Formats: sequence, C-alpha cells, structure tokens
Amino acid sequence: MDQSSHMSAATLQIFQHHLYELSKGLRPLAMMTLPSVEATSIVARLRTAGIAHHVHEACQHRINVVFGVASAVRTVQGFMTGPLCNLSAEHDFMLGILLGYDREMQCHRFLSRAGGNAVEAVAEPTHTVAPSEPVLIH
Repeated sequence: MDQSSHMSAATLQIFQHHLYELSKGLRPLAMMTLPSVEATSIVARLRTAGIAHHVHEACQHRINVVFGVASAVRTVQGFMTGPLCNLSAEHDFMLGILLGYDREMQCHRFLSRAGGNAVEAVAEPTHTVAPSEPVLIH
C-alpha cells in the first residue's frame, strides 16, 4: 500500500510546506504532531529523503515528529524526553526559536515561564539618544 494513503491530504500539504520552508532556510526545524499511522508515513518519507528527524511520543495515540537540520534535531533530541508542557523555560524557548516562532513573543513567553516578576525586572533605558547622535548597532 502507498505511504501517502495513510496521510490525509491536509497532512501531506502541511508536510510539503514544512519541507519547502526548510529547503529555503526559513527555519532550521519543523514539528508535526500526528496520529501514529500518519507519523509512520511521515517518518518513512523523511528516511527516504535523508532528512534528520526525531520521533517523540506526545501521548498515547499522538506522535511529535521533529525534522530539519541535523544539528537542530540533535539539540532538541537531548531535551525532548517527556511531555512538552514539562519543558524548562530555557528548553521551551530553544524549541520555539528553532521552530521559527516569533523571537519577541518567545522572549515574553520565556520571561513569564521563568518567573512572574522576570518581565517587570527588565530595566528601561535611563536616557534617550538625541536624534543628532549616531546610533551604533552591534
């Protein structure tokens, strides 16, 4: 039986979109949470294409398949060992950044997960730069 027969058209379309984004360097990593049957088909396609991947059990009937740049896959493989909701604030931040999520939103998420007061602890600048002064960006 053809592997794609185990995948819905929507799953296949999302998978192909992730592959496109990975091939264009828009993100180093993609993750799909799928029923076990569809995950098996996705993993088979990743193996055939020689794309690095990691399979992580999300719950009894659903699987997280993480795939992309080998170093990014190896990185998340080291800390994706339990439920994603149990990731530390640091690992949650790393995963979000590698998946290409908005950086500023990930920073806010990290600060709120690291401790409620961490958001307020960020100091505001004590002075402003006059428009005539050059601004150096490092």
